Amino acid sequence: MSQEPPQEPQYSIPSGADAPTPSEPLPPPRPARRPGGLGRLVRAVFIWGFILTVVLPVGVTLLYRFVPPPVTILMVQRLFEGKGLDYRWRPLKRISPALVQAAIASEDAKFCAHDGFDFEAIQKAAASNKRRPGKIRGGSTISQQTAKNVFLWPQRSYLRKGLEAYYTVLIETLWGKRRIMEVYLNVAEMGAGTYGAEAAAQRYFGVSADQLTRAQAARLVAILPNPLKYKAVNPGKYVARRSRRIGAAAGTVRSDGLSACVGNLRSATRAERAEPAPERKPAARQPAPERKTDPLPPPPVLEPVPVEPAPVPDPVPPEPEFKTTD
Repeated sequence: MSQEPPQEPQYSIPSGADAPTPSEPLPPPRPARRPGGLGRLVRAVFIWGFILTVVLPVGVTLLYRFVPPPVTILMVQRLFEGKGLDYRWRPLKRISPALVQAAIASEDAKFCAHDGFDFEAIQKAAASNKRRPGKIRGGSTISQQTAKNVFLWPQRSYLRKGLEAYYTVLIETLWGKRRIMEVYLNVAEMGAGTYGAEAAAQRYFGVSADQLTRAQAARLVAILPNPLKYKAVNPGKYVARRSRRIGAAAGTVRSDGLSACVGNLRSATRAERAEPAPERKPAARQPAPERKTDPLPPPPVLEPVPVEPAPVPDPVPPEPEFKTTD
């Protein structure tokens, strides 16, 4: 006999109020909240601040200790202004010693004596600017100018001056005087779109930077305060007078060894040794203009006043003599 498969039990689904309600899905569990969110934020800010203020500046400064700066903010700004870009790097041994001596004589006579800041010059500049606010006088050293030219922007502000001081300490510590002078003479603006000794020497005098004479070096340094206004070729009276003063002061730098911290420079050629140092001409004094005034009337003649003789007092009669008798 065949067995029939067991039948599944039949269940009746209650209807109405007795029907079971389907269970609602549970909400997803919330992720566990990590403690210390504010601490992580503070730690991230500290890490990024340390990178931006210490690691990056020190790293770039160390890199430029061995590698020429490819471009500066001022170069990019002048390029967008349509002034072009002529930048040719030359090591210091291929730059005329006359240019080094002229730069120290004009821009920073205590370059080898200070550690980046000339506080006496800064105080004098501040006093001068207070007396004559319309004519700003700078007290920056070559180290400060190099820090500004390489790492920062040209516009004046307290933020830029603070960063300039920071980078000045870095390059004085990590570069040394020779590298500071080398970078300064290569990135300084010396005309519209002209940067550094080599580009300026080729543009103005048609020679290389190592062939600059003392007079030519003094001319290049004389236009540094305002290279977009002053001219190194066919200069005006101010630049000509300033270049003569720089040339005379450069002779003092050379004879007194004020550029010794820069190290060994190229030996002077025979033509350079024979070239006389520019002499400072004394300023010609103009005679004082004559003042035409009405002549004063002659003083009146006074007649002598007769003086009466003093009265002679009457003679005093002698006292009578008295004789006594015994």
